[in-house]
Parts: sequence; C-alpha cells; structure tokens
Amino acid sequence: MRLPKRISPTTLFVVAGLLLALFVGFTLSHRRRTERIQAEQEARMRLPDTLRVVTLSGATTFFVYRDEPMGYQYELLRLFAEKVRRPLKLYVVHDMTEAKRLILSGEMNLCITPYAVTQSSRSELRFTGPEELSGLTLVQRRLINKEDTARYVRDVTGLLGKTITLLSGSREEKRVERLEQQLGGKIYLRLITADTLDSEDLIDQVASGSIDYTIADQELARLAKTYYPSIDISVEVGFQQSLRWFTSPDHEGLALALDKWAEDIPSQPSFKNIYRKYFELNKSEEDEVKPTPSPRPLQSGHSPTIGRGERTYIHEGGLSPFDAIFKKEAQRINWPWQLLAAIAYQESNFKPHVIGWSGARGLMGIMPRTGRIFGASKDELLDPNVSVRVAVDCIRATEKLFTSIPELEDRIAVTLAAYNAGPAHLQDAIRLAAKYGYSTTKWSGGIEEALRLKSEAKYYNDPVCRAGYLRGKGVTRYVDQVLSRYHGYLAHTQYSIHKQGD
Repeated sequence: MRLPKRISPTTLFVVAGLLLALFVGFTLSHRRRTERIQAEQEARMRLPDTLRVVTLSGATTFFVYRDEPMGYQYELLRLFAEKVRRPLKLYVVHDMTEAKRLILSGEMNLCITPYAVTQSSRSELRFTGPEELSGLTLVQRRLINKEDTARYVRDVTGLLGKTITLLSGSREEKRVERLEQQLGGKIYLRLITADTLDSEDLIDQVASGSIDYTIADQELARLAKTYYPSIDISVEVGFQQSLRWFTSPDHEGLALALDKWAEDIPSQPSFKNIYRKYFELNKSEEDEVKPTPSPRPLQSGHSPTIGRGERTYIHEGGLSPFDAIFKKEAQRINWPWQLLAAIAYQESNFKPHVIGWSGARGLMGIMPRTGRIFGASKDELLDPNVSVRVAVDCIRATEKLFTSIPELEDRIAVTLAAYNAGPAHLQDAIRLAAKYGYSTTKWSGGIEEALRLKSEAKYYNDPVCRAGYLRGKGVTRYVDQVLSRYHGYLAHTQYSIHKQGD
C-alpha cells in the first residue's frame, strides 16, 4: 500500500492563501450586502429633499380659481410640507393609472388624490396620511313645510316607489339596484346618458327643483351643500369606504411622517380653517332674497332686478356710496359705470371690508395675488378706491386677451367670466369650443356652453385644457347675475335721470 506523498509547504501555503482569499471575499461581500441593505433602509426612512406630489384635478383635490391654486387635499398637503420644511412640486395627471405608475416607478413621492383602501391595493401601495370615510348619500331638497312631507325621504326605505335621477353606468346606479334587492321593492330610475352632464349638474337640478332626487359621493355632496343650502344630504345610501393618500413601499419614512402628522392635525386650527373653508362656509349661488323689479322694463331680454342691499340708495337716484368711484374708473376701460357697480354688488354686496371664502377681498373681490400684480397690498384692497382701481386694471388687462371676439357684448361677458374664474379657464373654454363645434366668438351658445363642460372630467382632462377642473356652471351663473343686475341698474339710473328732467 502506497502512502500519500507529504504535502509540500508551498502547496499548503497556496491552499491557505486561497482559503483566506475566499474568506476575505465572503466577508467583504457580506459587508457590502449589509451596507447596501442598510443604505436602502436609510433611504426608505429618509424624507425626500423635495416633495414631488402627483394628483388629479377635481373639486376637492386641486384646481385653479382666480389664478390661485386651491383644493381641500392640496391645502392639507401644503400644511404637511410646511411642517416638515420641504419644498413642494405638484404634478397634475389625467387618470389614476398614470398617478400609480409615477408613484411605483419612483418618479413621484406621493399621490394626494384619495384612493380606496382595499386588500388588493394594499399589496402594491403604502397608504398614508388623512383617512376619509366616504360613501354615497341621497341628495334632496330640505323639508321646509308640511306640503313637502310626502316628497321628503327620511331613510332608504322611503326610496321605494320614488324616481331617482342618476348617470347611466355609474356606481350610484349599481348601488340602487342592490338596494332594490335588499328592500324587496321597486325604485324607479331615470338614467341620464348625455355626456355633458355630471353629478354636480344633477345636484344643481335638485336644488332648482327640476328633479327631486339624485345620489352622490358624500364628499362632493358636502361641498355642494355650501353652494346650495336648500339641499339635504343626511340620508346615507351606501357603505362608507376608507380613502387615503398613497406612496410606494420604498418611502416608509415619508409614510410614517404623514401618519404621525395625520394623527395630530385634526386638533390644529389650521386644519379646522381649511375644512371650514371647503365644507362649511356658505358659497351660495341661490337667491335667498328675491330682488324687486326696477321701475323700467328693458328691451335687452335681461330681467332687471334690484336687491335688498341696493335699496338704501335707490331712492336717492344712485346705486351705492361708491358711485363716484365707479364713474371715475369706468372711463379708463370705456365700460358703463353701472357695470362696475353690478360687479361690486355681486362680489361684496357693497361691503368694502368683506373677505370671501376664496380669499377674495374688498369691494370688488380681488385676490391678494392679483392685488400684488397691480401694486396693492392685502390691506390696501379693503380701501374702496384701491379696490375699484385694481379691478379696472385687471379688467383692462383681461379684455386685451380676448380681442378676437368682435362684439362688445360677447367680449364683456367673456371678460366677466375671466374676472371671476381666471383667464386661463376661458382660454380653455375657447379651445374646447373650437374642438367640439361651438362658437369661439359668441358667449351665449358658444363659449358659455364650453365653459360649463369644465366641471366634467372628460373635458377638463382633455388635452386642449391646461387649467384643469372648474365649476363652470357657477361662473356662467355669475356672468348672468352680473349682467342682469347691470341692466337693472342701467334702467334705474336712466329712469332717475329722465324723472329729474321732468
């Protein structure tokens, strides 16, 4: 039997070297892997240097009004950004699919359009921030007198035998179908298929008495009630669902910071002010006090009216304590001074120190940002002379944007709409009008109709729209009310002059 040869020292040295190299390599690899995992964990827990936030435009998320960025979710986001001392960059997309893609790819840090928390969505998204419980609610007119008792619905059983107007194919329609099965009775549906109507339009129709009932998302209904105090939204018809902001699992630190902030914020005055601004402050467009007719009929087709706030001065042949200011400033834009007076009443009821829900200030309802552009501070905007001066500067600059509209009456209407909503929305409306076959130079039946479309996602997400969501029907109502009041003022002042000459 042959014994193995003795291993030489050189071989042993080589083998030992190889083993040492393997050990060192393994150790280094382990250390690198550990360091990488640690770095990734630290990155997950680190707040981004800049908050890159994505959202969809909408009534309660984000929109631009009077050239000011607004929206309940957006203003909450600003509170958080201030809390963590991070700059904010907001990106608006057209659908939730794109928002989710941007979050999961890491291009965006956070989405503030509330999204339904479900088992499947939890598997890919990290939900965070304020929680909202939102379901569906019945929208009907308030019970005011005994004659309304038969119409008024007190709970879901009262819907049996009633006719509800809904959008065809909506989740509200599906909910009513399930209610019928649960209640064992018939609920009649009037389904609207027109693509120019949305839930806001149906709520408007309930408020006006055109229809008796519709069903809407609770958050939208709460917002709508600030515009229409006459509606009742107390009857829930759907189960509440949890909705929250979301980020990716890679931003755990951001999510934890948001969760902690969301726990603390409900008790903060800043949060309460924001909630009150959007869901409690009266933004009513309804005429609670019916105006009285002016003494002289018109040939224009407008119904001239004089409201309660003007009557103090009517008997003196004037319109307000500010008539002299209106007459002076109107000369700079060659508009009738009565039209400036009509704007002032619409904005402030001739109250020079009023501050509106949107932040518009003073006699002419000027936003602070607009005031700064035209050389006036927030406090100066409460001075009637400054307010009217800035308003005329703004009107003059705005009217120049619409010189392609040949008729003065149409151009004034478009300018009034831009004064109320911001020029960008009217430029959107003109592009929509061109795309969908409306007149681009006429207000009535043209730009007005296109502007109304901007409350519906299909249209404000259209590529030709750059300013996003707008409550267009509110703007068109503003124009109608200002022009109607103007014609009433004009008739009154002409009548007064004629009477003085007798």
